[in-house]
Amino acid sequence: MHKAGGRCGGDGVDTQERRRRVLGIIRGSGAVEVARLAEQFSVARETIRRDLRALERRGFVRRSRGGARPVESAGFETTLVERTTRNVPQKKRIAQAAVRLLGDAETVFVDEGFTPLLIAGAFPRDRPLTVVTASLAVAHALSDAERATVLLLGGRLRPGTLATVGPWTSRTLAGLVLDLCFVGANGISREHGLTTPDPAVAEVKRHAVRGSRRQVLVGAHTKFGVTGFCRFAEVRDVEAIVTDTGLSPTEAHRYSLLGPQVIRV
Repeated sequence: MHKAGGRCGGDGVDTQERRRRVLGIIRGSGAVEVARLAEQFSVARETIRRDLRALERRGFVRRSRGGARPVESAGFETTLVERTTRNVPQKKRIAQAAVRLLGDAETVFVDEGFTPLLIAGAFPRDRPLTVVTASLAVAHALSDAERATVLLLGGRLRPGTLATVGPWTSRTLAGLVLDLCFVGANGISREHGLTTPDPAVAEVKRHAVRGSRRQVLVGAHTKFGVTGFCRFAEVRDVEAIVTDTGLSPTEAHRYSLLGPQVIRV
């Protein structure tokens, strides 16, 4: 039989320590199940559910059926490696659909992140294309594309995401006029727009959106309704949003009322 948990499930020291450890596990693994946590901490499942509700109220996690996943914030951001293990089938569909919006664009910005990386890998190889990016991973993915010219923005390298930020990055990007940008966000909400945890990253994204004639936002449904620390654009600032069918038709319609075409794949 499971034990009742720290201080009878209240908010005592034992409970707070367990919640701190629960949050660490969720952030380390990306998503967890209530049953697994209950077994790991030798407490009742309802105790874990209370923990997750408390963490959700504080904006640290988002509960799902039977478990929870982390919410990125000013103090926490997942790495590129971690992103390659989450919602991969959905992200592949999003990338394929996003590439179909390339049109006749000749100069394209590709953001950091796993979905933009998949977009770069799916670019046509039979046409000239100039790609601007702050992502080392994106640049590497296009290194064998003979007809692509890749411009890698210099700056301070962020080890977790393998992307550059800072004055050099932003200043160079601010001087460019691009046909199209593919940009991601850590959070997407109708109230607070497109957000990300790091101010330096937000600055790069802001210049990409402002300096492009067309903007395509890509993101899995888990990004919607989430608000990060730094806003870099409003929903109305992008031409199209490409996401997966985890975003309900009703929610997609609400976002479309703000201006962009919303594509669910």
